[in-house]
Amino acid sequence: MAAALGLSACGGGEDQEAGSKTLRVTLANHVWTDNIKKALPEFENQTGLKVELTQLGEDQLSDQYNVKLNAGSGDIDVMMYRPLQEGKLFAKNGYLADLTAKTKSNADWAWSDFQAGPVAATTYKDKVVGVPIITEQEVLYYRKDLLQKAGITAPPKTLDELKAAAAKVSAANPGVAGFVARTGKTAAVTQFSSFLYSFGGDFVDANGKATVNSPAAKQAYAFYGGLIKDLGPKNVSTDMGWPEAMAIFTQGKAAFYTEADSLYKNATDPAKSKVADSVGFAPFPAGPAGSKAYNVPSWALGVNAASENQDNAWKFIEWATSKTQTLANQKAGVPGARTSVWADPAGTSTYPKDLADAIAASTPTGVGHDRPLVVKVAAAREIVGQPIVDAITGKDAAASADAANTAFQTFLDSEK
Repeated sequence: MAAALGLSACGGGEDQEAGSKTLRVTLANHVWTDNIKKALPEFENQTGLKVELTQLGEDQLSDQYNVKLNAGSGDIDVMMYRPLQEGKLFAKNGYLADLTAKTKSNADWAWSDFQAGPVAATTYKDKVVGVPIITEQEVLYYRKDLLQKAGITAPPKTLDELKAAAAKVSAANPGVAGFVARTGKTAAVTQFSSFLYSFGGDFVDANGKATVNSPAAKQAYAFYGGLIKDLGPKNVSTDMGWPEAMAIFTQGKAAFYTEADSLYKNATDPAKSKVADSVGFAPFPAGPAGSKAYNVPSWALGVNAASENQDNAWKFIEWATSKTQTLANQKAGVPGARTSVWADPAGTSTYPKDLADAIAASTPTGVGHDRPLVVKVAAAREIVGQPIVDAITGKDAAASADAANTAFQTFLDSEK
């Protein structure tokens, strides 16, 4: 339920008189928000600003943005948004202020410390429009005990090794799938993306043309779908998102699972996972083009272009995304976008060592998007996700990719 939380006692009249001293911040319900909320008195004491915080669920957040941003309302100063879901729409419509100069104004804050993938996702037409606050990467989850039983001494480093290991472990453990992952047409797109990039493909080329039927893309569709079809759970459905796929893994019914690092506690918490003691993590296995897992910001902070309080809004973002706050959030289990927090032993102290190592290894080659970068993201995912389902169900993945590419190009043309 939406809840507006005024964190400073100040009546309406004082709001109007204080003007720029009252900062209106809208954030999503998230552990990151909870941590920042606890630290807000420090920010208010340092700056003399009064923060009015509105904290909303994702659906309510989207509804509020649709109403207020479309109306050109200036009563939101700082806004938490999803760069890969609504970022291009907001930037294209001019809702997000250009922060390029501000990101370069404080050397100690260090914009250069932010990872390249997330930065790319919060940049629009060479202008910085947001600062990433929460990241996700795709990594390989696996069962250490099953690998040991099968005589496999190390997690697979390549996709071919993954396929061979999954087959070997499955053969040695009747009733256990070699591999599990998301299968739903839209849900699977994000996790499929790392396979696509590692085969050397992408959703579009440098000229913005659809490329989901390139040779690399066809190979990726066939490989991902084939893994699930041949080595996945028996009678697997084609509507699984992460909760369903994770449940199969944590119930001990699969050996390998590719998924977002941010969900790792579902696998390592004994209260949620029957295999908590035997879960291992490794970098996303390399394909013909190398290991190219997505490294994306699931959330970022931006400044409402209609705000009349943009300088103070930046002060909040600068503080909330500082090295100190990023480290504190990371220690609380929120993967940060700064390189320095991953290099700091304190920043990885609360993570499984092999997970931290996997993330560190993947970051330099991470790709800054895990879905098509378009305005109408949901519709695009429907199109490019169809060949995934077709490959899983044994249909001609190449023919499906050709059909999807034609539909996707028509879609891209419609957005111009």
